[in-house]
Amino acid sequence: MVLLQPDPFLNELTSMFEHSTEKGTVWVTLKRSSLKSKVQRNKMAAAGEPLEYRCLIRATNGKKTISTSVGPKDHQRFQASYATILKAHMTSLKKRERKDKKKVAGADKKEGGSKKPKRA
Repeated sequence: MVLLQPDPFLNELTSMFEHSTEKGTVWVTLKRSSLKSKVQRNKMAAAGEPLEYRCLIRATNGKKTISTSVGPKDHQRFQASYATILKAHMTSLKKRERKDKKKVAGADKKEGGSKKPKRA
């Protein structure tokens, strides 16, 4: 896993989305992280030092994994850029096939109403 700066991460994420337009999937996960070990966090808490949490973002397409860490100061700018990338690459999603409610309701009436099993 490669830990990148936020801007190169967004560039790599864009290229992952472009490569997976025809076939493939990109998974993106976000997680709160301090990037410190449990021992270091306990020492900082005992000393009374404030612990700064960051947002760890990971993306993978099954073959390649990239990640970045975003602090609270850069979070707004990163989130805006990330949202723009997501909106631009949502075009390759498939529409969900929905059944018409009227047709489904009409079919239930023809079958005899409810589909609950009879108790013996």
